[in-house]
Amino acid sequence: MFARVPLPVAHAIGAALGWMAYWLAPRYRQRLRENLVGSAIAANPHAFRQLLQKSVAESGKTILELPFVWLRSTADLLGAVQAVDGWDAVAAARAERKGMIMLTPHLGCFELIGRYLAAQFPITVLYRPPKLSWLDPILRAGRQWDHAKLATTDVRGVRALLKALKRGDALGILPDQAPGAGEGVWADFFQRPAYTMTLIQRLQLRTGAPVIVMYAERLEKDNGFKLHFRRISRPLSADDLIAAREINAAMEQLIRECPSQYLWSYNRYKIPSGAQKPAFPSATSANG
Repeated sequence: MFARVPLPVAHAIGAALGWMAYWLAPRYRQRLRENLVGSAIAANPHAFRQLLQKSVAESGKTILELPFVWLRSTADLLGAVQAVDGWDAVAAARAERKGMIMLTPHLGCFELIGRYLAAQFPITVLYRPPKLSWLDPILRAGRQWDHAKLATTDVRGVRALLKALKRGDALGILPDQAPGAGEGVWADFFQRPAYTMTLIQRLQLRTGAPVIVMYAERLEKDNGFKLHFRRISRPLSADDLIAAREINAAMEQLIRECPSQYLWSYNRYKIPSGAQKPAFPSATSANG
């Protein structure tokens, strides 16, 4: 039903549901506010209130646009994309025939950008199966359109990612997704230590694949989307920690361009089971 609803209507309903979740779920509300405060993006209390209000509504839109993204035809999806910025960087990177490592944080309509790319060329998307097993076939059906394949977050999945790069295909990865214990390092993300995956750096070291960062921005008045792409100009450092900092800095830059559309309620700073706590305090804590 929601897949058939016009996108502006779905976004309006989603914004209302975002506010319902904010007021009815104290833990959700607390995490969203804590992450937004900790980011120090808002320059003053007035700017914080404005950003908070927009973020609550945008978070709800993230959920209600999923039926549109997962179930509508490729033609409908491409029709919702009103502008594309930086596609020349993607074309140049693809011409190198080393594959591409394409990164988007939980910013804007991150599900849409994967489907857009799958309509252009083969892409393998890193995928963490949901805890609720009945959701798995729904997620797979929504993400495996056109030239898209999924690779699970395990050894078998990493092998699939390497094979894809060696074929010259693209990879799609959410780099602000917390990895499992032993698969990351603690690196600052908006002045707080966040467990950050080392997989991206290792894939690039093995293949020399260029790294593209990107996001799908919701346009004003819910009038579709604008896609943004840019290449990280230098190879990532061979040092795990430095590379993680470079990736987090690139993600921060994207988020600062469109802060209200970042999923601030995402538990970015959790300590994965079995992982050691960060050995250094966050800059926010150190500064009081």
